[in-house]
Amino acid sequence: MAPAAESFFQEAVIPEQRLVDGVAFPAVLVPTSAADVTNLDDFLTAVRSERPSRVEPLLRSAGAVLLRGFPARDAAGFDRAVDAFDYDELPYVGGAAPRSNVVGRVFTANESPPDQKIPFHHEMAQVPTFPSKLFFFCEVEPKSGGETPIVLSHYVYKRMKEKYPEFVEKLENDGLIYTRVLGEGDDPSSPIGRGWQSTFLTKDRNVAEERAAKLGMKLEWTDDGGVKTIMGPIPAIKWDESRGRKIWFNSMVAAYTGWKDARNDPVKAVTFGDGSPLPADIIAGCGEILEEECVAVPWQQGDILVIDNWAVLHSRRSFVPPRRILASLCK
Repeated sequence: MAPAAESFFQEAVIPEQRLVDGVAFPAVLVPTSAADVTNLDDFLTAVRSERPSRVEPLLRSAGAVLLRGFPARDAAGFDRAVDAFDYDELPYVGGAAPRSNVVGRVFTANESPPDQKIPFHHEMAQVPTFPSKLFFFCEVEPKSGGETPIVLSHYVYKRMKEKYPEFVEKLENDGLIYTRVLGEGDDPSSPIGRGWQSTFLTKDRNVAEERAAKLGMKLEWTDDGGVKTIMGPIPAIKWDESRGRKIWFNSMVAAYTGWKDARNDPVKAVTFGDGSPLPADIIAGCGEILEEECVAVPWQQGDILVIDNWAVLHSRRSFVPPRRILASLCK
């Protein structure tokens, strides 16, 4: 159905989209012919007025919406765009990725080296307080690669349940335990290199202990000034109340295959909730399902990707620089 004449947005089709249960994934919005794509203020006004009628329904049905061709072209414009959506900001407490604040509520995306892939995960699935919405923004297009593949969580659950029913049953019953060793400061060479001071937003061990306790996380301090964090058991399968379906809500594959650096052994990074090890063959099989079902849209400068963190897992492919993707997390 054609949008109303005064609408700033219209749906578009791109080659990378796929139909999942009859719904285009991700949804794509581009400017209408009547939209002034040189005027950022007009775009922000349109976001505020049309979010309930145009963007939110698409985000609910598709799980992710790509905004392409709009006049937010830099970090400051992206910050204003996120603000226009009027979601509450979520402080990045308990996350693993090394990232730094750019402006306002905008941060760099994971700053790990470009040759490293970041496996699929829900943002901050390893802690009980996680964002419901994520925004990604392409400030500088990658020279090559560097896509942010996305995949629908309920579909991954469905595929895993069909292929590995006993494993999924144990996962539902026991949950997962995530273990990670943090240094004092950030380690930019590691995809999980966020140090404990920036993880808990403090240099005071007592404050870190308090903030960890609020997350249900145990801390064991090490002799070199670092700390081992133990989180769980925490559910690996959640119930998406708003959509009435089970979702594959965890960072299992990411932890088991990607939580590797000088301090961390990925095989020890995640276990069943009873402490027993995860089967490597099933982790590999889950990774294959994630890749089979994902969509990877090449970034274009100015792209804004809005993700419902309840519905969609995301990852990052390796790339040839330059590439600058910014992010914002919302409650």
